[in-house]
Amino acid sequence: MGRPRTNDAAVRERLVACATEMFATRAQESVTVRALATAAGTSTAAVYTLFQGKDGLIREVRDQAVAGLFRDLTAVPDSGDALKDLYALAVAYRRWGLEHRHLYAVLFGGAQSFVPSHRIGDGDPVRPLVSAIERAVAGHVLAGDTTLIAVSFWVALHGLVTLELSGSLGGAAADAAFRSTVDAVLRGWATPSSFTGLRSKE
Repeated sequence: MGRPRTNDAAVRERLVACATEMFATRAQESVTVRALATAAGTSTAAVYTLFQGKDGLIREVRDQAVAGLFRDLTAVPDSGDALKDLYALAVAYRRWGLEHRHLYAVLFGGAQSFVPSHRIGDGDPVRPLVSAIERAVAGHVLAGDTTLIAVSFWVALHGLVTLELSGSLGGAAADAAFRSTVDAVLRGWATPSSFTGLRSKE
């Protein structure tokens, strides 16, 4: 019988899937290459062959999370209404977090967690949010420093999603908290003449 393959696509996918869950639920330092290989049903050699070690596997998991969130946010169409677009982006962000809880935890709360910044390039997973805010400021719909607006908006979204993922918010209470929080954040940065209430835009 031949030796098990350590470098095919199926092994790679299993390692990434196992690493995604393990890094999302355990401290990075507690996850060993042996544990990852065992969980994926392969050898430790596969981790080094395919990813050059644990750090490379962490980067792959994070890159997949970045790409997935960026793809979903980029797919939100530009309606020409800045506030409506920001609300739609917030909805897409929340949906992605709830549908990809392990990837979300890796990206924003686990190994090599990500902190968004308008200075990061197009690979920034929340760049579509920042771009929409930049358009809103340029169009005098929102007023203030773009970075401060982006940080406050992301902090609100991240807090809401994190509370939902932890089970602290759920059902109708989560929906109500989401609507009222997004509404309040945008109202706080909106120019007096531009804000008519996001609930009427849903």
